[in-house]
Amino acid sequence: MIELRNLSKTYRMDGVSKTVLHPTTMRLPRGRTIGLVGRNGAGKSTLLRMIAGTQAASGGTIRLHGTVSWPVGFAGSFHPDLSGAQNARFVARIYGVDSDELIGFAEDFAELGGHFRLPVRTYSSGMLSRLAFALSMGIAFDCYLVDEVTAVGDAGFRAKSERMFRARMRGAGGIVVNHSDAVIRDLCDCVLLLEGGRLTWYEDVAEALRQHQRNMTG
Repeated sequence: MIELRNLSKTYRMDGVSKTVLHPTTMRLPRGRTIGLVGRNGAGKSTLLRMIAGTQAASGGTIRLHGTVSWPVGFAGSFHPDLSGAQNARFVARIYGVDSDELIGFAEDFAELGGHFRLPVRTYSSGMLSRLAFALSMGIAFDCYLVDEVTAVGDAGFRAKSERMFRARMRGAGGIVVNHSDAVIRDLCDCVLLLEGGRLTWYEDVAEALRQHQRNMTG
């Protein structure tokens, strides 16, 4: 379970303020796959980063009951001068999992061949995404945070990634940001709608998506 306690976020720049989340108190149940929808710039990625602990809130607190991933597929924390294998070992130590197991999983899943032992600064963006997705899936979290990425690479790799993601979701929950209504309907069993800094819970996915479309066209 994830508890938001009077959580808020306001950006201030050059004397201008923008609130992407007004003070919000809410419990997000464990074991559910929650779609997080809203217009561009609404603050969806900001909310995920606050839950992940990589961005500070303006006010309030977040309490985590169980383990929560970093945003799946995020490659921004890789050290460019370390190899894929060395970065995997570093991640394993941070999260307290077996280093050799995570390295073995990532090497097999990411399909980077010899590049896995080369510095990640030599990787293409696609290779970085594959490594990041593999490391995300290589650790069994209670809740996965997914920001627009559920699969990368060619058709074969995308199919393999989708199978792995669905397998993880059978034993865990998730918060999924995606601009595709079809993806939200396919993956999620409830929805959070972020509009005008207000976060609203919907048990009915179809109802939430209809309201989101009304917001977009209204």
